[in-house]
Amino acid sequence: MKSILENRPELAYEVNQAAEVAGYLWQKGWAERNGGNITLNITEYVDDEIRALPAISEVKQIGKVLPYLKGCYFYCKGTQMRMRDLARWPMANGSIIRILDDCASYVIIADEAVAPTSELPSHLSVHNDLLSKNSPYKASVAAINEIGGAIIAITLVMSAVFVPVGFMQGTVGIFYRQFSLTLAVAIVISGVNALTLSPALCALLLKPADGKKKKKAGWLRRFFIFFNRRYDRFEKKYNIGLHKYLSRKIITYATLIIFFLATFGMSQVLPSGFIPNEDQGMIYVNVDAPPGATLERSEKALNAVQAALLPFKEIESISTLAGYSLMTETEGANFGMGMINLTPWSERDQTAAELIEIYKDRTSHIKDADIQFFLPPTVPGFGNASGFELRLQDKTAGSFAEFADVANTLVEKLNEDPRIVGATSGFNPNFPQYLLKVDIAKAAKLGVNLNESMETLQSYIGSFYSSNFIRFGQMYKVMLQASPEYRMNPEDLYKFYAKNKDGNMVPYSNFMTMDRIFGPNQITRYNMFTSALITGEPAEGVSSGEVIEAVEQIAKGTLPRGYDIEWSGVTREEKDSGGQTVFIFGICLLFVYLLLAAQYESLLLPFPVILSLPAGIFGSYFFLQLAGLENNIYAQVALVMLIGLLGKNAILIVEMANQYRKQGMSIFDAAVRGSVSRLRPILMTSFAFICGLIPLVMASGAGALGNRSIGTAAAGGMFIGTFVGIFLVPGLYLIFESWSAHLNRNKVSYDEEDEK
Repeated sequence: MKSILENRPELAYEVNQAAEVAGYLWQKGWAERNGGNITLNITEYVDDEIRALPAISEVKQIGKVLPYLKGCYFYCKGTQMRMRDLARWPMANGSIIRILDDCASYVIIADEAVAPTSELPSHLSVHNDLLSKNSPYKASVAAINEIGGAIIAITLVMSAVFVPVGFMQGTVGIFYRQFSLTLAVAIVISGVNALTLSPALCALLLKPADGKKKKKAGWLRRFFIFFNRRYDRFEKKYNIGLHKYLSRKIITYATLIIFFLATFGMSQVLPSGFIPNEDQGMIYVNVDAPPGATLERSEKALNAVQAALLPFKEIESISTLAGYSLMTETEGANFGMGMINLTPWSERDQTAAELIEIYKDRTSHIKDADIQFFLPPTVPGFGNASGFELRLQDKTAGSFAEFADVANTLVEKLNEDPRIVGATSGFNPNFPQYLLKVDIAKAAKLGVNLNESMETLQSYIGSFYSSNFIRFGQMYKVMLQASPEYRMNPEDLYKFYAKNKDGNMVPYSNFMTMDRIFGPNQITRYNMFTSALITGEPAEGVSSGEVIEAVEQIAKGTLPRGYDIEWSGVTREEKDSGGQTVFIFGICLLFVYLLLAAQYESLLLPFPVILSLPAGIFGSYFFLQLAGLENNIYAQVALVMLIGLLGKNAILIVEMANQYRKQGMSIFDAAVRGSVSRLRPILMTSFAFICGLIPLVMASGAGALGNRSIGTAAAGGMFIGTFVGIFLVPGLYLIFESWSAHLNRNKVSYDEEDEK
């Protein structure tokens, strides 16, 4: 007789698997009565030829009605047949039966009319219960009962990750708060939806599987069949690999140590940053004419810059303003600034940073002024330029000339370092000035009030706000000032008069002299000390964190005693955010631990979730390094997100392993079964998340660096963390659950001794 298994490899494989299990049980010494009965549902492997096979036995009654088994096919071990014989000759010691339409009887159709196992009715009842869950309502209820606890744990953990981040202060807090609170609220709503609306929709919309016959498959169905077969093969290989991985705990310890060390190593190698300098479609230009230069000379230099750059097609417009320094935020006739508006990103090939180098070369012929190009700051309110910003402080109360020498020396040393470009100081003590010297004794003899005379002089030379008046419904300010022809030259000062206490007009030349000197255009204070603003840019390929470290090293070796530096602007925020970020990460992990400890009622089981995270962090660092990006604030946001997402995957495995453990499985089997059963949803959610991040990884235009940083860090961490986690998490569960079981046994023994 031709066997039903011939030319049916999938059916043969399933039957042989069952026979192999029987052989394994026989080798372990199990007898027929305590585990040798086997009934296998093979309906999905049945084709039309099998359905047409005639019965080779009379109709036999099951003893009960099993409505969900209508038209189903089963492979059954024969009653009183030995398991070792089943392993050798499965079709000679077993048979294939078909459940009839009354759902209460069956017939044998192949290969031999071997009476099925005496436990057949109970076995079929179990299969009927399992298939009953294929009804939409029961399937939904069963699913919620199975993973409801995991959903609650995941929702609480992910919310606990993001909520503490929202309490960060400063600039970092602004970035984190908007991101974290939005995600926390969305996660809570999603968790409620997963427990209520989603199962309700499943109960309404899902259709039960039809196991009686297979419909002709279209291309989509064929794709699903192909995909599922490939996945089943992958799952079987994963099952085998997981058995090998878990069989030696030393491999789990080694994996954990390797990724801890690798994560630490990558953190030392990966460049650190704060907020990347984005291409905002604008370039700033600052023009510094020599001290004492007129406003007309500064305008001439600005016009020369404008004439040199306007022919470039990527420039839409250039706006200039003479008399103001954008770099130092000071007014002066020798200063000038400009704003270069670029065309949209789609209409140009170079980035703003690349265009700056081109513009420097194009304007190098202009020798009448010092010309600087730089990008606008990414975060408004922290200076007017990108790059680093610091204040050189004179704590010795020395002269301006000495202070200028120290500042210039520091700037020279900074520019000599290859990691720094464009370092400059806003302090210059060589501006031509006039010092007014008042003879106080002579002024007293002449009856001149010095305060009133100085205010009068200010009105003459500068300006004085007097009052307001309203005309035609518009308010106007009244400003007092001498006509231009009376204040053209410094010597015109001697032509002004001050009124004494007797009402007589006294020339200023009678009690005041004027000396020509050189001094700073503006004196700034920082922390009550005389200070100078020093700015610069990181060189290409150098992170802001590396520049900060380089500047601090150079300043330590260059500055004399009594001089110090203080970071300001966005650089100060970057320095202050480092410790805060570490603190927030620690708080997030603490919240996760406490919630999981409460969920599992164990102090050890949260560790498989927490200790699996370094693999994801390593993946983030590794992919950031490959992409040439920094560990900036956007990457840190992605790391916070990874704590929740990778924790979700680990929770799914631990939760299912716990359920199987409560059902009486060994720790090893529970770890394996829990991991295999959750493999598909873990891979589905992880790959869906990675696919959703692809647009961020490939971002361009405004905010491209920030988008690429968060996308690359999250996608890389999820990719590495997922594939490492599906092995590491069950390994850690095996270790910590074994410790927990050991401690519980010791506790029970101690309690028993105490009772005695």
